[in-house]
Amino acid sequence: MWPRIGDLRALALGTPGELRTNLNTLVLNGVKVATAGLLDEYAEDGEELEHVGERLALVDDHDVLVGVVEVTDVQVCRFAEVPWDFARAEGEGDRSIEEWRAGHAAYWARIGTPVTDDTQIVCIRFRLVSAGAGGIATGDLST
Repeated sequence: MWPRIGDLRALALGTPGELRTNLNTLVLNGVKVATAGLLDEYAEDGEELEHVGERLALVDDHDVLVGVVEVTDVQVCRFAEVPWDFARAEGEGDRSIEEWRAGHAAYWARIGTPVTDDTQIVCIRFRLVSAGAGGIATGDLST
């Protein structure tokens, strides 16, 4: 089960450190409005897919709430079929779908989950609802 803040599932982008800080900054600046995950991780962790209208707690390296996002779309597709408009919405500066695929394949390989063209990817689009705690109790995360 993934960490929670109050009733919200935590959204911890990338890996802790510089990457997560950069990705959170992109979200808080309205540049990053999408993120991709591996469908297999949901099953392994006993989690359901996000759904339209669900709010997620964007967290930093210390599981401190830095913002709240609301899911606007969820699609599952093969890695080889992730569309360019989605990749662009991730806001990470990729100049082509090929560059996005190469970067994401390298990232997932680095964290021990290599992907193939047939790997199922969860493509989540969201909008920033609030920055900071946004009135949500930020007590301890429970797992």
